[in-house]
Amino acid sequence: MRYETDFELEAIAKDIVKTLNLNHISIEDIACIKSYGSKTRRTIARCHALGKVMQKALKRRAFYVLEFLSEKFDKQSTENKIRTIIHELLHIPHSFGGGFKHHDYVTEKTVELFFQEYLKRKNESQTKLQ
Repeated sequence: MRYETDFELEAIAKDIVKTLNLNHISIEDIACIKSYGSKTRRTIARCHALGKVMQKALKRRAFYVLEFLSEKFDKQSTENKIRTIIHELLHIPHSFGGGFKHHDYVTEKTVELFFQEYLKRKNESQTKLQ
């Protein structure tokens, strides 16, 4: 496996956080990584967290890494890439403490609601500029 920081995806993720007012997510404490060489069949992306014991040992607050598996992620349409980023961001709990929200909350329906709201707000902000 090879990993590279993806600043473009990071900028998109941070824009999503700001646009959707996901104020519980500390944008300074998230990073986006593109991975290459995965053999997984169904995974497109993953959310990794710095757990409590590591936070304590490193004397730092929580940190989340959104990993995007290039073999699957890069083949998606732009809209589905945004949905995937939203999906991974929704795994980050309101406590921003190193835990996760599981797939009982992060569902296709929830992701779609957030995606539609994101599109609506982006469209509204574009309209205001004109």
